[in-house]
Amino acid sequence: MTETKMLIGSLSNDLSRVATMIYRKSSSAEIFFYEMYRWIDALDITSLKPYIQAIINDLISQRGHPQFSQERAETYLMYSTLLQNYSLYIK
Repeated sequence: MTETKMLIGSLSNDLSRVATMIYRKSSSAEIFFYEMYRWIDALDITSLKPYIQAIINDLISQRGHPQFSQERAETYLMYSTLLQNYSLYIK
């Protein structure tokens, strides 16, 4: 397993947790939201496909002012699925 594959898989898992916790109205969503930046900071974004770069850049833009709305939870869940699929097929 490559480091990139592990980082993207871990980011996907944290995004899924954040989305689930937002739906459940759990205050733990914020903890996992900030945890996911550990994976983002370790990624070499320039080596990723453009659509993955767009996802990462959107997440980076949320860093200073996170949103925990239902709409944003749906976005996080979609990102989680896209990242998980991407991590399965990168070499």
